[in-house]
Amino acid sequence: MPKKPAASPALDNALQDHAPGAGTTAPAENLGNAGETHQDVGHDGDHADAAAHLTTNFGMRIADNQNSLRAGERGPTLLEDFVLREKIFHFDHERIPERIVHARGSGAHGVFECTKAIPELTKASLFQKVGNGCPVFTRFSTVAGGAGSVDTPRDVRGFAVKLYTDSGNWDLVGNNIPVFFIQDAIKFPDLVHAVKMEADRGFPQAASAHDTFWDFIGLMPEAMHMIMWAMSDRAIPRTLRNIEGFGVHTFRLVNAKGEGSFVKFHWKPVLGLASTTWDEAVKLAGADPDFHRRDLFEAIDSGHFPAWDLGVQVFDEKFAAAQPYDVLDATKLVPEEDVPVQVIGRMTLNRNVDNFFAETEQVAFMPTNVIPGIDFSNDPLLQGRLFSYLDTQKSRLGTTNFHQIPINAPKCPFHNFQRDGMMQTLVPTGRANYEPNSLAEAGETTGPRACPETGFSSFTANDERNEGSEKLRIRAETFADHYSQATLFYKSQTANEQAHIASALVFELSKVTLEHVRTRVLGRLRNIDENLAKRVAAGLAMPLPAKAKAAREPVAMPVSDMLSIQKRAAKLSPKDSLIGRTVGILFAEGSDKAAIMQLKGEIEAAGGRVKLVAPKIGETPVKGGTLKADAQLAGAPSVVFDAVAAMLMPEAAAKLAKDAGAVAWFADANFHCKTIAACGGTREHLLPRANVEIDDGVPFPEDFMQVGAVRHWDREPKVRDLA
Repeated sequence: MPKKPAASPALDNALQDHAPGAGTTAPAENLGNAGETHQDVGHDGDHADAAAHLTTNFGMRIADNQNSLRAGERGPTLLEDFVLREKIFHFDHERIPERIVHARGSGAHGVFECTKAIPELTKASLFQKVGNGCPVFTRFSTVAGGAGSVDTPRDVRGFAVKLYTDSGNWDLVGNNIPVFFIQDAIKFPDLVHAVKMEADRGFPQAASAHDTFWDFIGLMPEAMHMIMWAMSDRAIPRTLRNIEGFGVHTFRLVNAKGEGSFVKFHWKPVLGLASTTWDEAVKLAGADPDFHRRDLFEAIDSGHFPAWDLGVQVFDEKFAAAQPYDVLDATKLVPEEDVPVQVIGRMTLNRNVDNFFAETEQVAFMPTNVIPGIDFSNDPLLQGRLFSYLDTQKSRLGTTNFHQIPINAPKCPFHNFQRDGMMQTLVPTGRANYEPNSLAEAGETTGPRACPETGFSSFTANDERNEGSEKLRIRAETFADHYSQATLFYKSQTANEQAHIASALVFELSKVTLEHVRTRVLGRLRNIDENLAKRVAAGLAMPLPAKAKAAREPVAMPVSDMLSIQKRAAKLSPKDSLIGRTVGILFAEGSDKAAIMQLKGEIEAAGGRVKLVAPKIGETPVKGGTLKADAQLAGAPSVVFDAVAAMLMPEAAAKLAKDAGAVAWFADANFHCKTIAACGGTREHLLPRANVEIDDGVPFPEDFMQVGAVRHWDREPKVRDLA
């Protein structure tokens, strides 16, 4: 009797060797009958090199990849051409439905390491001792726009992390803003319908400045806190490496004794927070629609690995009950001054994806992916998300087996009795596809079983100010304060940041054609801050309407400096401000190569990156030899840099002063409040043309390191009329 193979023959296939593009043999190149290029494995090529040979999906080698099969050289294409049919068939189905929200995304691989053990708070294996770690995959995204939209609109940024722990996958699926627009998941379809392109006209794309969004917001007072964040500089980040991440909801930590604590999760960027100005974001969209994606890729590719510290705010029910807000309300945050964030780990992104579609596009995040020691709260928005994400992955990826896609598969063993389904790639053996069973008594494999000791167990208590005997469609009265934290956020900003919020509101509402909608929003703003409402009304040339009635009177809360980007950035030294930032150095014929390379070296030594910019991309004759630019002036406007420097000879500066693009390079840097290191020739010829006044942010190149890549916000009132 033949010996039974150790594994199913179906597992003995070529998938492990399937590596498109892996052929290393240089192809032979020749021209076809009509002059078309053919790259083939030549007559004398290595025909034993399987990876070098183009095949069909079923492994048959292809002889000609340039021409379909015809009846005669000018005749019709034949239906029997299975190579053509397979190629076109696959191409026609290469795209899967894009995400309804968060369609535009960028991802990267990395590692997570626990830096502070918290076994007293959670039994999660990841946090039992310092040094525990796991691989991660992180995807950043915009929310409103489609997959082909730009990177820099005013929008919330998704911040989703998949941690491949030894206890299973833990997905922390959050945003760069700690609160959300709505309190109950039942309103999520309405919110998304309102902010997306208007249904009758198909525009605007990736923008909230239109009628339906603000109509919805004006009727949803719970959204006003989130609106303050969305109209702030948080919604126009400088790079993805400079955003915070938040779990948004209140979760639970559960320790080995079954004791629970409430927890809020935070990702703190090691590089610090940074934003653009609105004008800068708009110009970036034109200069480089992929700016954030490119920046993340280039930073990782060059070894400047971005990192975030994972922090937690941990509190109990006694603290929660004493607050003037409800910790289960996703439109509220817990101020860090009340519950400090304790850092427990660090995530470092250190590898770009190998294939964007296979990884970034097919990755499936789900809030339901938690591990023992981490549990859910009764937050009604979170509860709805626990249903929605699993459902949407089946719709988007086409199969219930999406967990078998490599980017989604856990890196720890997984065993269950779930079987079959479309695109099943596993081949379970034996008869045990159910339990309980007694197949072990017959000497057969019996399959896995549940484990009460180490398996996931839900936190049992459900009595925190809740009586669960009635079924109710109702919100708790503790959810009714819609304005106190909106005021807290606004008053915590610098005067400059407040002006940005007011100006953003003026811009957005000026795009709203329905006057009654603008009036309603102004009435709501009066509950946040009277002066803010007046500034926005003046910017719209509208009378100030009556204050909207608040469901619950707002309460005063102490300001929180942690909510301000500029207050936190002010603590950076000039040298530290260069870490992770990119400086553009403009040079031309005759520039001093030694001086340029010295400044470049100093910036790079401080942790920054430098791109050399010149009127021409090739080798330029300079003092000391030649110098090759990284970018051409017209293709590298100053908006793509965090700071700029000009090291030009006077005659070169005079020549560039006649170039509108060169003048705009300095004018935009000035308009966006960036450091402009300018040599004598630049000061004489270019800065006057660009209307740049000399201030502390315009040093000589040799003094650049004493200023750094900071924003000079005191310049802004001189160059821009803010609301």
